[in-house]
Amino acid sequence: MKRGKRVWQRMLTIVCLGVFIYSGSAIGLELLGYYQNRQVLAKAQTMYGHEKGMNENREPGTIRTSFDELRKVNDDIVGWINMKDTMIQYPIVQSSDNAFYLTRNYLKNDTRAGSIFMDYRNDVLHESPNTVVYGHRMRDGSMFAGLTNYLKKDFFDEHRTFQYDTLYQSYEAEIFAVYETTVDFDYIQTDFQDLGEYAHYLQAVRKKSIYQTKTDVSTDDLILTLSTCDHVLAPKNGRLVVQAKLKKVY
Repeated sequence: MKRGKRVWQRMLTIVCLGVFIYSGSAIGLELLGYYQNRQVLAKAQTMYGHEKGMNENREPGTIRTSFDELRKVNDDIVGWINMKDTMIQYPIVQSSDNAFYLTRNYLKNDTRAGSIFMDYRNDVLHESPNTVVYGHRMRDGSMFAGLTNYLKKDFFDEHRTFQYDTLYQSYEAEIFAVYETTVDFDYIQTDFQDLGEYAHYLQAVRKKSIYQTKTDVSTDDLILTLSTCDHVLAPKNGRLVVQAKLKKVY
């Protein structure tokens, strides 16, 4: 009887040790992935030009020089986003679908963090009323995890605008809607049959917003939609959405 008990205890110890080693390895690999992702994105930040007023006289449809170095690395890069007091200072990529960059960085290397990427239906030269940009909500605060800050009223009030650049334009983006939803709500609609449908869409997203702002948004305006997962709301279909009106800077 005692021998059987000792055998059982040894087996239990071995199992617990195996679980501990596996868990430790998994955590270690996750932390390594976070570190590597930050290093890769830090490199991108050194390559972006952040020019101001340098391209006012350039020909329409020509790519801004601020993207020259980045596009030598990957010509899928179509924009840049910078949100103050968050980790969001990233290149925006675009593929022929919305799956490729879910698990690849801007160097096209595999990574759990994926990239910040634009909906394949959008075109930065011929802009749709609604440009949609996606990013994962990583546990280390990277990628679009910083969007969760906008659920806090104080942060929202102090960070109403952010920088959004494309290959051809620079914008000040003024946030007018923040809300949690599911994929059942078609907030990622990019084009509309007519101005009436677009007006109805704008009314719907403003109604869903947890903040009622005084920002005037009409069918004459272009908007930017930032989307990330919201696992608390719904494990698979929950989304956190931040939407902004675009104002051309240069």
